[in-house]
Amino acid sequence: MGNCIPTLYGLSTCSHCRATRKLFDKYNIDYDYVQVDDLEGDERMAVLKKIKALNPRCSFPTIEINKETVIVGNKENDIKKALGITK
Repeated sequence: MGNCIPTLYGLSTCSHCRATRKLFDKYNIDYDYVQVDDLEGDERMAVLKKIKALNPRCSFPTIEINKETVIVGNKENDIKKALGITK
């Protein structure tokens, strides 16, 4: 993975987003978390536009890894593989 920090776009009310955060925490993965429902105005619109570019359905969680890999949903095996987690 190098030193690229994944970005997790989520919602405060989303159980799958919480589960993904717990997965990152379990494996001590540093990540940026953007809680979309806390954003307002132009900032919120800009983030939603970015999410739609990554994931046209704009569903959560949307995880961006290495600017190349996008994982939609709490797909533990896909996330671990993308991050090089073998445990």
